[in-house]
Amino acid sequence: MTPHHQADDVDEIGGVHIKYLLHCPRQLWLYSCGYRPEARNDAVAFGETVDDTTYRRHADVDLGAAKIDWVTRGAVVHETKSSRQPSPQHEAQVLHYCLLLARRGVNIRGGIVHYPLIRRTTNVTWDVSARRIAEDTEARARQVITADAPAPRLPRTQCRGCSYRDYCWGDS
Repeated sequence: MTPHHQADDVDEIGGVHIKYLLHCPRQLWLYSCGYRPEARNDAVAFGETVDDTTYRRHADVDLGAAKIDWVTRGAVVHETKSSRQPSPQHEAQVLHYCLLLARRGVNIRGGIVHYPLIRRTTNVTWDVSARRIAEDTEARARQVITADAPAPRLPRTQCRGCSYRDYCWGDS
C-alpha cells in the first residue's frame, strides 16, 4: 500500500482525518491510503444512524472532505456524536471545521458538540489560541498522511472497537 500524498489542498483534510489522527496515526495513514473498513463496523453504522435521525431539521454543510453537521446563524458549528462520553477528538473536529470556515471568510463564534444519547452538549471556544491548535493539528495530520510508512500500531488494548483492528493485528 502506497500513500497517496494528496494532502496539498487545505480542503482535503476533513473531520475524519482529524479524529483518526488523535485516535491513532496509523488509522489516519491507512484511511488516507484508501483502506476503508468502516462500512463493515457496527459502531460506525450506529453513529451514522444517530446522526441521520437526530436534529433532522438541520442541513449538512459540505466542504468537500469535511462535512459539518450544521452551522447556525451567528456562525456556530454543530457536531453530533453517538458517543456516551465527550472526547478531545470531537472538540478537535469542531475546531477543524471552524478553521475551514474561517479560511472561507466566515466570522466563526465557536462550536457545540451534541451528545443526544446522554442529552449533553459541550461548548467549543474559537479564538486565536483555538485557531493555532487547529492549524497545528492539521499540520500533524498532513505529516502522517504524507509519510512513506504507517505509524506503529497502538497497544492492542487501545484498539477495541476500531474498524482497522483486523488489519493492524490480524491473527497475532
